Amino acid sequence: MRTWPTLLVALLLYPLAHANDTIKVVGTWKLVSFVNEFQDGSEARGAYGNRPTGYVIFTPEGRVMFMVEGEGRKAPDNDEQRAAAFRSIIAYTGMYRLEGDKFITKVDVSWNPTWVGTEQVRDYKLDGNTLKVVSPWVMSPNLGKMTRVTVTWERK
Repeated sequence: MRTWPTLLVALLLYPLAHANDTIKVVGTWKLVSFVNEFQDGSEARGAYGNRPTGYVIFTPEGRVMFMVEGEGRKAPDNDEQRAAAFRSIIAYTGMYRLEGDKFITKVDVSWNPTWVGTEQVRDYKLDGNTLKVVSPWVMSPNLGKMTRVTVTWERK
């Protein structure tokens, strides 16, 4: 029965592989793409334009900070422009942990107050200097419909 020894070795090595991913995500990552897919079948698109900017920083202590800014943001002059500026940015921070292929952030500060105190769960895949993160289906606070986001980051 070779199955049990193989399973035992896999179970023993899993925490090492997971710890390795935690070490690998530490650092600064630059936004490459931010694409919304819509549950209603609408065409996928970049909710923040074709060239949004942003960074995510993972610290060795377990903190993560996200900042994504829509393409072409301008300083607002009135309430309508301030509302538009709010809809074209994402920023939050909290303590993170990796569990299997899930990346979980316990949010303590956010541009969206409803996220404070929540755990934001995302699927992730680490491939060399590329980090791909996919959200679950959620009601978008900026778009007003069910969406999931695929965000691609490149190590800097």
